[in-house]
Amino acid sequence: MESNLPPIWNASDSAALPPPRKAPLRLARFGGIFLAASVVSGVLLAGLALPAAGGFGLTAKGTAEGFEDIPSDFKTPPLTQATQIFDAKGGLIAKVYERDRTVITPEQMSPFMRQAQVDIEDARFYEHGAVDLKGVLRAIGKNAESGTASQGASTLTQQYVKNVNVEKAGEDQAAVLEAQRKTLGRKIQELKVAIKLEEDLSKDQILTNYLNITYYGNGAYGVEAASQRYFSKSNKDLTIAEAAMLAGLVQNPSQYDPKLHPVAAQKRRDTVIDKMVENKHITADQAKEAKAAPLGLNFKDPQNGCITATAQGGMGFFCDYVRHVVKQDPAFGQSAADRKKFWDTGGLNIYTTLDPDKQAAAQSAVTSNVKVTDTVSAAATMVEPGTGKILAMAQTRPYGLDANKNQTVVNLNVDAAMGGGNGFQPGSTFKPVVAAAALEAGLPATQEYSAPNSMEYPTMKTCEGTWKNQGRPKAVVPNESASEKGPYQLKQAMALSVNTYFVQMEQEIGLCAVKQMANKLGVTSKASGKPLEEVPAMALGVEEMSPLTMANIYATFAAQGTHCSPIAINKITTVDGKDVPVPAGQCEKAFSDDTARAMNTVLNGVTENKGTGAALNLDDNRQIAGKTGTSDRKRAAWFNGYTPQLATAVWLGGPNGGVEMRNLTINGKYRTEVFGADGPGPIWRDAMNQALRGTPKQSLPMADIPDPAPKTDPNNTGTGTGAPATNQPDQQH
Repeated sequence: MESNLPPIWNASDSAALPPPRKAPLRLARFGGIFLAASVVSGVLLAGLALPAAGGFGLTAKGTAEGFEDIPSDFKTPPLTQATQIFDAKGGLIAKVYERDRTVITPEQMSPFMRQAQVDIEDARFYEHGAVDLKGVLRAIGKNAESGTASQGASTLTQQYVKNVNVEKAGEDQAAVLEAQRKTLGRKIQELKVAIKLEEDLSKDQILTNYLNITYYGNGAYGVEAASQRYFSKSNKDLTIAEAAMLAGLVQNPSQYDPKLHPVAAQKRRDTVIDKMVENKHITADQAKEAKAAPLGLNFKDPQNGCITATAQGGMGFFCDYVRHVVKQDPAFGQSAADRKKFWDTGGLNIYTTLDPDKQAAAQSAVTSNVKVTDTVSAAATMVEPGTGKILAMAQTRPYGLDANKNQTVVNLNVDAAMGGGNGFQPGSTFKPVVAAAALEAGLPATQEYSAPNSMEYPTMKTCEGTWKNQGRPKAVVPNESASEKGPYQLKQAMALSVNTYFVQMEQEIGLCAVKQMANKLGVTSKASGKPLEEVPAMALGVEEMSPLTMANIYATFAAQGTHCSPIAINKITTVDGKDVPVPAGQCEKAFSDDTARAMNTVLNGVTENKGTGAALNLDDNRQIAGKTGTSDRKRAAWFNGYTPQLATAVWLGGPNGGVEMRNLTINGKYRTEVFGADGPGPIWRDAMNQALRGTPKQSLPMADIPDPAPKTDPNNTGTGTGAPATNQPDQQH
């Protein structure tokens, strides 16, 4: 019904009136129209006339007895605030928010700010009730004099009520427009709430709430965010001139934007300063000095979301992972809607597990070994054994939305449900899962199999029945090299990554045992979320996993068989210092100490002597253990390894899984083909060297596993005494 006019006046009323001859008559006539409209509306008369008693020194007590109690949201509205995400050492990773706001107390506000806002918006705020009758009459007179509707009479309390309605509407644009509509019904409702508020809250409380909720332009809600945005300082530190400029923005943040319209902003600021003098809140000398000051902007661009963490060692992906944790973990709300509201409302300080030094090590390793413009990419995740804490999460391509700059928001380190892709085949890095299952099933660490150079997949028991090789022709598993044929024992078979050995091991223990061990190690599905398939090729790593999943498996080996669910959050507090319960890492024993010692010995053998990872020793020669892996058609290559303090998984391949790593250039070097030892292996070594530098050396608990007796058949080249397998790795190395 109304256009952009003051809240209590409709320009259509004045259009039907002849120009009055004298100002007093004009005032009376417009006042009569106003009162007549009140009488006609009935309820509006109750809304305006009754609280107007406050304008004559009376209170609003008893004037709203017939009104229903107002929602508590109006007294203490749940204001959307910024959330800050910190690393493990207290460094800020990112600031995320739906609305940039920091709620502060009156003591944290500049007294100049409070005075300036009242003086320019509602100078009689402390004198009148919810409605200022003098202001109403003055607005009517001014509008009559000018023939326009340039003067309004909404009190600061009424403005606050409208702002709360807009805040409650959130991102629902229809609800926002409804909250802002200038209709008679809307105005009556706002008046009712304003009257009740002035019964329940003090004037100082209402002013504080108003200053925390109001929009000041350039994405800043509330005076603290506005102070940081325009002057890069806390509100309590504002000068008179700075406070006046902010107070002047409220009427029209766009028109008085000091960046776009500095002349208009300064003129508006000076108007506020004049009001402060008029109301005796500052002296004439203070006003003169304030007016002489330049705007003095120290503008800080809005910094919102995980994209702002990109410059900080590639932390954007971890930041995004934290967001997914909050929105999916029932600890933060029973329903998805509850968790979304918890995140969107913000006002949180989230202290994470991310170690900035280890993050820098991982990020440096992936970016120095693989260029962002290469057809392949690399990702690395670090996990602390025994706690499940995620210490680093890095990848070659930066976090962002600009594909022309090779940016992506897909976190290649994690499962699809947590912001990642569908994962990558881990190749032979999954063979230790089979070995752990076999040891737990009672097989000795010296278990020997014939391990022929190639074989048909045999029939195997599953959890539900039997797997049979029913293909035509039947599916065959080969070893990589013609020289790889048994018999082999476990330690040598792992060091050389002999495919047929682990298929025979699967046959003996059954696929169900392998699946159950994978479950104990935290692998309950593929990275895509699809269930694990009980097929013999499990041993060769054909089911796609994420680097975080693989890092956590190897962290379990490092922690003597104790598996901990990965955690990213140490602590959450609200802005007022209250603790928010966070999910703790769930740790359980996945396998025995004897199995753990045997696995350490077997995986240490991969990195020594003639193992596939023999070239990956660290600079300080500390003890390491790990496993290489290369998937079918070389579309993914891995090295996953650990020390007692740190487990790291490194993946290399096409971001979408479709790049066959043959005859390509990586980091300026031409490669005929890529394997786990010479692709991701050096990345792992660089990351671990930097991450562990200066930390004490620790030994892995080992088992005494005797080597097999030397073979005497001179025609058998599969003795493991030839060239290191790094030169002849198998297709799953």
